[in-house]
Amino acid sequence: MSLKDVISDEIKAAMKAKDKVRLETVRSIKKVILEREVTARADGKDNLTPEEEMEILTQQAKQRRDSIEQYRKAGRDELAEQEAQELAVIETFLPAQLTDDELDAAIDEIVTQVGATSPKDMGKVMGVAMKQLKGKADGKKVQEAVKKKLSS
Repeated sequence: MSLKDVISDEIKAAMKAKDKVRLETVRSIKKVILEREVTARADGKDNLTPEEEMEILTQQAKQRRDSIEQYRKAGRDELAEQEAQELAVIETFLPAQLTDDELDAAIDEIVTQVGATSPKDMGKVMGVAMKQLKGKADGKKVQEAVKKKLSS
């Protein structure tokens, strides 16, 4: 079952439950999926791949996290709370995120695999890390973990 089908089912369920936040959030996800499908059709593809669908969800979650941070800085806690609720809905569709310990272990393995020894090797490590950890960890957290690992 594609993400588009799952989202359609979620829209129906949210309407029945009268869950306004969930309904608005899944509708916004569906809108992005439909826009991406139209773009893909221009390239000759009929459907999005599961990786492309996951990328959409990851981008939506990142947008919400960034908005939360901006709203909190501006003292707009009510808007930050709304974005947090939307983020919680989006995260139900994403795979479970790695814990800090799991992330550190994965970064250790990648650093060893690439043979990185100094902060100058950050680009090599980040390239491999983002491919391996895509959808499993936030890019900012990965970057911070890599910086910490290579600077020590």
